[in-house]
Amino acid sequence: MTNHEAHPKTSALSTAAINLQSQKQGSFSPNEEELNTIATLPEGSALLIGTNAELRGARFLLNVETLEDGAVKRIVAGRSPNSDIFLNDVTVSRQHAVFVPNAGTFVLTDNNSLNGTYVNGDRVDEAFLKNGAEIRIGKFHFAFFLGTGK
Repeated sequence: MTNHEAHPKTSALSTAAINLQSQKQGSFSPNEEELNTIATLPEGSALLIGTNAELRGARFLLNVETLEDGAVKRIVAGRSPNSDIFLNDVTVSRQHAVFVPNAGTFVLTDNNSLNGTYVNGDRVDEAFLKNGAEIRIGKFHFAFFLGTGK
């Protein structure tokens, strides 16, 4: 005989709380100064803004750069001091994730990290980033904004 009480049915209240929580994802709103910075970014570039911990308010520019061989430069985020985006915490792998420009935005790829890479609360292997996306790498949270090219 199965014990249905061990796993009670989801109530309307808990469903509403889950929906409210999911609506909060992507809820970071840049301040006026950050909006002005985003507006001056060249088209095809982007800005990551730290939204928690000691990186709250920190800005990381994602630029499109071409290497000597013509390949597009990958932007590495990780715990290695050689990373383009240095995230000094044990929750971050040495080369945790990679940002690569693609079709006017950036693709974020998890680099087989131990703790995973998250976009809007979902663990991803790879994701095309949209304006306002929330990114989590280890304990660090970021908001992603595309340059408007104005």
